Amino acid sequence: MTKMHDVLAVVLAGGKGSRLEPLTRDRAKPAVPFGGAYRIIDFALSNCINSNIRRTLVLTQYKALSLERHINLGWRNLLSPELGEFIDILPPQQRIDEHWYQGTADAVYQNIYALEKAQPRLLVILAGDHIYKMDYARMVAFHQQNNAELTIGALRVSATAARQFGVMEVDGENRIRGFQEKPAQPKTLPGDPSHALASMGIYVFNARFLFEQLCKDATHQQSAHDFGRDIIPSIIDSYRVFAFPFRDENRKIDAYWRDVGTLDAYHEANMDLISVDPLLNMYDTQWPIRTYHRNYPPPKFVFAEEGPEGRRGQALDSIVCPGSILSGGSVRRSILGNGTRINSFATVEDSILFDDVDIGRRARIRRAIIDKGVRIPPGTVVGFDPDHDRARGFTVSEGGVTVIAQLESVEHFAEA
Repeated sequence: MTKMHDVLAVVLAGGKGSRLEPLTRDRAKPAVPFGGAYRIIDFALSNCINSNIRRTLVLTQYKALSLERHINLGWRNLLSPELGEFIDILPPQQRIDEHWYQGTADAVYQNIYALEKAQPRLLVILAGDHIYKMDYARMVAFHQQNNAELTIGALRVSATAARQFGVMEVDGENRIRGFQEKPAQPKTLPGDPSHALASMGIYVFNARFLFEQLCKDATHQQSAHDFGRDIIPSIIDSYRVFAFPFRDENRKIDAYWRDVGTLDAYHEANMDLISVDPLLNMYDTQWPIRTYHRNYPPPKFVFAEEGPEGRRGQALDSIVCPGSILSGGSVRRSILGNGTRINSFATVEDSILFDDVDIGRRARIRRAIIDKGVRIPPGTVVGFDPDHDRARGFTVSEGGVTVIAQLESVEHFAEA
């Protein structure tokens, strides 16, 4: 059996995340804050560390500065280079015709020399933009027990949602017998027409086998050079390819996994965290989610005046990160990032505030996502009238969530 030291993780962290704009206007999708104190990529990297995978390559591409800074500050000191451990960032090498990555398989292929230099026996290929907790060591063991060339992380999803994923057909031993990439009519599970088996975009490959397939795919000019569209369909009939069912071993149900690819999905996944018993437990000491923490003081709540005109600094059903000051403002069902300030008589509901946001006196914020460092002027109303928010130049999602990006001035808050 392969030891985990012979496993190399490759995190694909180069996506544009265009459906998350304006949050991805100046940062890569994996670098978008999540849950107040974290970045999206922290989940994949924490899974690697907790799974005892100590060698990881992060493939970046678009707007990678904040992502690279975050990894350098928060992750590299966890590992020992003297023991052969590392988390290394690989920017695009443009080895082929000086173009950007054409697909997920091409991203790995263009870095094949770095992969071969690490001499892994197994490769774990991951997306850097999903929210979940998973023990990759179990998936590696499943892969080896089945003598597989490729194992794919699999999750049961609704038939409607399956249209956005690769959909697998498996036999009684979980060997994959069919694969459709984002089908209009997904093939459902036997005996369960309302659900299908979806690919999570998590792969365990035998390293030598993957290198051979990538080199073969690179010669096909008609290929999209993508794992789901090209590599997987080309090998399932000739090689042992298995689906690894991703389950919550404690609850014995489908495990928590979210693709926060849209503003509404992102908002919903954050709001999941503030429920009384969230499916994603961020307080699990057995499986900690690590990140980079700046040196902030503890959060502070001030003013507790009585009466209808009194002000009270309070937060209910919310997550409040270090450095935050609720100075007579009220927060409900929201997530406040580091160093936020809610001033007197202001109200914030069902919202996500990134680091260093300042909400002015008597401002009212509802169902909003406010980017890092934004200052909301006193008396501003956001999230109560979508048409008014759009007229002021703000992005409003299909689900009615108002997004305020980092601004250079407060002109956008003037009445339209």
